[in-house]
Amino acid sequence: MMSALIAPAPSVYARESWAEIIKSARMPQFIIPTIALPPAFYALFALAMGQGSAEVATRTLATFGVFAVMGPALFGFGANIAVERENGQLELKRLSPMPAGAQIVAKLAATTVFSMVSFAMLYALGQAGGVALGAGQWAMLVTVHTLAILPFALIGLGIGYRLGQKGAVAVANIVFLAMAVLGGLWMPIAVLPEVMQAFAWALPSYHLGEIALMAVGQREAANLWLHAGPLALITLAAALFAWTGERQQAR
Repeated sequence: MMSALIAPAPSVYARESWAEIIKSARMPQFIIPTIALPPAFYALFALAMGQGSAEVATRTLATFGVFAVMGPALFGFGANIAVERENGQLELKRLSPMPAGAQIVAKLAATTVFSMVSFAMLYALGQAGGVALGAGQWAMLVTVHTLAILPFALIGLGIGYRLGQKGAVAVANIVFLAMAVLGGLWMPIAVLPEVMQAFAWALPSYHLGEIALMAVGQREAANLWLHAGPLALITLAAALFAWTGERQQAR
């Protein structure tokens, strides 16, 4: 009996992931901004305002790839978890025989899928704008951009477990914009006041942007540890933020 319950677990994860992808795709208020906004901003800032500079197109592609995962991660986890808490769906899934991690895996899968769609649009625009990277550089860039999902998903998860739908959406918007601007994803942090430049070191968006710039050869790879170390600590803090929120909700 026990083996019969355990055996279907992989298919449960797959079905829940597919259901989450379909659910998100049927929400135009979610899908349009999160997928279309980064490529649209990239076309404006890098291609139109960059006046055809391949260097600008390459630098902006690296940072906007990080920007592209923030929306799906923060809103896909934060807002969706808050909605499911309010309508009782989260509690229903908790009481069902569904594996405990299936819901989180499903949201992570949906976030990854929609981020990949945005990546594809960004990379196509980048190549049209003169971005020329080797195969190894492309592989590193895709890896950095994909791994960037994790810290933002954890932050979104912590927000969703603590706030109601309206509060989660409001806070996710604030975090989204603050991390994009103060993290140097839209413009170099050198143009910001010194106090804001110092604050950037506490943001995952800044460190991920710098690591992405290393992947495309616009930063010294020898300085990787300066950003990988703080990023690991920030991700650990985000995991603790998400875990304590889930424990609070489970009581």
